Amino acid sequence: MNNLFVIGIFLAFFLQFLLFTKKNKTLSDKILCIWMFVIGIHLFSYYLYELGFWDRYPHLVGATLPVPLLHGPLLYLYVAFAFRKEQQFRLTDYAHFLPALLCYLYMFPFFFFYTAEQKIMLHHGQLDAYSTFSIVALVAFVVSGITYSILSFRLIGKVEKLIHANFSFDEKISLGWLRYCILGVALIFCTVAFFSTLQSLFDYPFTFNVDLVLYAEIILFIFLLGFFGIRQEGIFSSITINDEEQIADTKANPNGEYKKSGLKVESAEQHHQKLLELMQADKLYLESKLSLSVLAVRLDVSVNHLSQIINQYEGKNFYDFINEYRVEEFKERAVATCNQHLSILAIALDSGFSSKSSFNLVFKKHTGITPSQYLAEKKSTLR
Repeated sequence: MNNLFVIGIFLAFFLQFLLFTKKNKTLSDKILCIWMFVIGIHLFSYYLYELGFWDRYPHLVGATLPVPLLHGPLLYLYVAFAFRKEQQFRLTDYAHFLPALLCYLYMFPFFFFYTAEQKIMLHHGQLDAYSTFSIVALVAFVVSGITYSILSFRLIGKVEKLIHANFSFDEKISLGWLRYCILGVALIFCTVAFFSTLQSLFDYPFTFNVDLVLYAEIILFIFLLGFFGIRQEGIFSSITINDEEQIADTKANPNGEYKKSGLKVESAEQHHQKLLELMQADKLYLESKLSLSVLAVRLDVSVNHLSQIINQYEGKNFYDFINEYRVEEFKERAVATCNQHLSILAIALDSGFSSKSSFNLVFKKHTGITPSQYLAEKKSTLR
């Protein structure tokens, strides 16, 4: 088992080095680099504990007790800065580290005023000092991890809404791997909660070292997080996106104005009609990288107002609005005699889609069947 710890520690510090030397690092990369270092220190501390170093060097006792309180905040900030255009810490971001700081401050007397003998006695449960604090710290660790995992999931949901409100494509801004990252962290915290509850409340006699299960999960998590994190670029590094506040609130008030907007109903109807005419005449949806901001410029209307108009009059977000036109375009092109020599993918790309996977998902969402099934049904009706 010691070999597994050595591998995990090596991986954590090696991936930290790779992230540190990565070119064009984003703030999210730097946070991941720090997180890998923290995980490496956490694993190394437990490895020394398993080897009996805490008895030989008593001043190591409790040195990393508050470290688990850093994992949740670092996860959340890693996810948050993957999406923020503003790559700079705000004052509120530092507040996430207060629990760990307060934990260290509370342990200050233990670190500097307890003798080596007292620390050994406390380590072996021969002193009651800090026993209640250790339980509180464990509960705080579990609550922190689960809470930050939930917050990170909610943040991804908001970002997906943001993406689909501003872009007609999502190939380079997939969030699936981040979901798996969050699930991995949540699994680790749930494992701690499960075993701690059985041990503390029910005094269940496990026949194996439950800590090893937890740390084995952490080591696997290190490998997956490092592999995907190093490959990941900033979510919005190559595209222009408007701030989250620019997503429209489509509810209108009794005076005929959109909530939080000065757009009148009459003006909105005119812009909506102009939008439909522009889509039919110029077929802007054939541009695979079409964004809300580009379309807003063509209509000479603000991004926020255009988003509101699409939501209010079409009952869908920008992503679905544009891709519905592309689906209809594909249907027309697929049955045209002049396109019979083309593959399904070629026709889809000509219709404005930018990838096969995106096309298949969008087509099935709008029609309920796959492109192949649709063409097979069309051919059977034409016979």
